[in-house]
Amino acid sequence: MDEARSVEVYPWLQERWRHVTRLHEAGRLPHALIVSGVQGIGKRAFAGALARYLLCQAPRDGEACGRCRSCVLHDSSGHPDLYELQPEEPGKPIRIDQVRELTVFLHSTAQQGGYRLVVLEPAEAMNVSAANALLKTLEEPGRETVLLLVSHRLGQVMPTIRSRCQRIDCHPPVPDLAAEWLAGRLQIDAAEARQLLGISLGSPIRALEYVQQDLVTLRRKFLAGLADILKQRRSALEVAQQLSKEDLELLLGWLYGWILDIVRVGATGDESYLRHTDVRNMLLAVARRAGPHSLYRLADLVHEERLSLMQRQNPNRQLLLERILLRWSELAIKH
Repeated sequence: MDEARSVEVYPWLQERWRHVTRLHEAGRLPHALIVSGVQGIGKRAFAGALARYLLCQAPRDGEACGRCRSCVLHDSSGHPDLYELQPEEPGKPIRIDQVRELTVFLHSTAQQGGYRLVVLEPAEAMNVSAANALLKTLEEPGRETVLLLVSHRLGQVMPTIRSRCQRIDCHPPVPDLAAEWLAGRLQIDAAEARQLLGISLGSPIRALEYVQQDLVTLRRKFLAGLADILKQRRSALEVAQQLSKEDLELLLGWLYGWILDIVRVGATGDESYLRHTDVRNMLLAVARRAGPHSLYRLADLVHEERLSLMQRQNPNRQLLLERILLRWSELAIKH
């Protein structure tokens, strides 16, 4: 499922949806909203659905009609009064010239006579020049203009941008709702859904993508590499070379979660603290062997390196992974 093309409002975001549509019905919708929350909970789809609803010529009961000319345009070739702005390549910044092109769109007349809508995602991808250029638009947006910004990391969005947008904070679903939704979408049983949610750190949309993009296989490959390092079947350098071209932010997110499991079990002796039960044997073996200080150092390193990737720094990928996996290999030495 490509969330960027979806206009679905997921069950766990229905309360947020009702809040926004009530603002619109009362004539109090602000000209700029920032839809924020962790990645993988449906924020982009929420913004897409809101754009479709606001462009609809005959909305009813808080939903787009799906039949008017605007809805047909939106659902087929694309609506001329909707502008979608994102980095030209994943991981690249949104540049000032892209924002200038957006400004040209906003100064044009709405072709269907209603709103002009902008969906910008992710907001934190704007470089300083782009953010400053957008700031002028936020200060003087023009009539019948609504800007919908989507942010996965609100703290990285320039404060002056944040202050001019009304926040729509989106939260992950509770585990039971997430499992029910995922089981229904994939036609699997609840136990399998819960296992997938454990892999995806509670995100049902990410769990769905794992299945559809076969990321479960990548996770198994990563786990096999970690196990081989501990058992000295392969070196940390060999495993790093094999995995360096994969999505390192994803790999480090998995590894950080496993390390936290090990720390919790090591500190308490209680195996019920394991969130990732499908890899319990390896995690328990490391918890019995590794000392707390080496685990804390590794957790800090993984967190720092993942943060550098999230902030779009451009480290040497293989060296980054080698540093982490060499530290992982030290856990095989009994303390």
